[in-house]
This record gives sequence, structure tokens and C-alpha cells, in this order.
Amino acid sequence: MELCCDLCPRRCGALRGDEKPGGFCRSPLLPRVARAAAHYGEEPCIAGPNGTGAVFFTGCNLRCVFCQNREISRGEGGRAVTVPELRALFLRLRDQGVDSLDLVTGAHVVPAVAEALAGLSLGIPVVWNSSGYESAGTLRLLEGLVQVYMPDFKYYDADSAKRYSAAADYPQVAASAIREMYRQTGPCVLDENGLLKSGVLIRHLILPGRTEEARDVIDFAADEFPRGAVLFSLMSQYTPMPGLDRFPELQRRVTEEENRALIHYMRVRGLEGYWQENAAATAEMIPDFDLTGVGGK
Repeated sequence: MELCCDLCPRRCGALRGDEKPGGFCRSPLLPRVARAAAHYGEEPCIAGPNGTGAVFFTGCNLRCVFCQNREISRGEGGRAVTVPELRALFLRLRDQGVDSLDLVTGAHVVPAVAEALAGLSLGIPVVWNSSGYESAGTLRLLEGLVQVYMPDFKYYDADSAKRYSAAADYPQVAASAIREMYRQTGPCVLDENGLLKSGVLIRHLILPGRTEEARDVIDFAADEFPRGAVLFSLMSQYTPMPGLDRFPELQRRVTEEENRALIHYMRVRGLEGYWQENAAATAEMIPDFDLTGVGGK
């Protein structure tokens, strides 16, 4: 089977076959999974004490120059899995006792994921962990199947989005996608143990020197939704990766002063959620994309 693809906002029209890569995401129709295992690096309301069952899909519809998952985001690696195999993988993670199922960067494989989740009773929240660069129409395929949306809101400025992720329309696309996510889930609901059962958690990775843009993203979340209706995660974990020669402004970590100022601003705007200390800026939390949990590992 082949698809003339218009799943994501790029609408590149590429022909993607079951196992034939195509399009900007360089992905086939069948999902390719690079890792499926318990992961403890997400926010406490997602990971919980038992971790989240993180399924890392290969391929991405962005080209973030600072990507920490470049090993798989450019469409390389992973193993193609059928819908029944994907469903079995979800169940296996659930049976391992994780507190949620974390589907990471799956915007280009939504139909297969939706088919795998349809009629499946996991008993734990399904988390859609995404870049935020998604079509609202495609997200509707996940309505009723995903309980928690965890999108990035990377940029508020079109020039930043174009320069760093090759997506000048990112700000308006992400805003529209997040509104659709909130329409589906409504306000955040946490259980008695502080685990997020349903709702939207918006993430923003602070980039060095981009504090005004970070304030704009904080303002969006504070102005767009009722107080306490969404959670916000302010991340200072930015770590310079190799290959940034053309981006000297990104060749340093976020300073303590930058981070402290934005944490204060997040509090002033009344956003509930999480922030990181500067010690989080290491590469140690990047998992090994070695097919763990896929293909018998």
C-alpha cells in the first residue's frame, strides 16, 4: 500500500509505502521503532515511580539543528513493525508495570498508531509526546485514544523556527495543534498520587539567548487557557550537539541567570508545572536507540 502523504503540516505529497521511506520525514507507512522500554526522564506526573513505557519512533517532520535524538530523527535506524506488533508492544510495556505509555514523535505514523490503540484497554494513560508541529486534522484521528498530550512549543518567532527547524510556520501550527489537544482532553486531571490521567502538558526548551521568545511561549500558555487548566514544563536541559558551526549562538548552555529569570516569569504568570535546574543540561538522559524492547532485545 502507498499513501500520497498529507499527514503533517508540510503536506509534502510524498509516496510512502508500507516499508518504503518517503517524504520530509523519510519514513515508510509502517512505524519504525528504535526503542520501547521503561523511561524515567519525563516529568514526574508522566513517569511516576515506575517509569513510562516510552516508544521511540524513528523519523521526524522537523530538522532541529540542535536535536539530541538525531540518530533516529533523520529517519535512520529502528525496525518496522506492523499494527498487530505495535499493539502487542503496547501491551507488553503495560504488563511490565509502567505508569503510562509514552509515544514519542509519532506525527508521521498517526494512522498506524490510532489503529493499534483502537479498542485497546490499557488501564494506564496514553501520552502523545510530540514536537507540536502537527496538523489539527490528523490529531483528530487520536481523539478518545490518547488521554495526555505532551507537545513542545519550541518557537514563538517564525525566523527562529525557520533558522533552527526549517519550519517558518511552526508558531501558528503549534498553537493550533495545542488548541486541538486541549479540545480533546479538557483541563488537566491528576490522580491522588499526582499522576496525570488526562490533559495537556506544554513543554518549552529554553535556547541560549532566546529568553524573550521563551517569555512569549509562557504568555501563550497563560493567556490561552484558564489558570491551572494546562501544565507547563520549562526545560533548561539544552546541550550543544556536534554540527553547530553555522550557529555560534547555540554553542553554549543556558546560563543560571537566564534560567532563574524564566522560572520567576513562569511563576508570575501563574503557570503550574515543572522547571529544571541547570544541572539537567547533560547528554546522560539520551537513551540508547539500540532496539531495546523491539525485535527481542
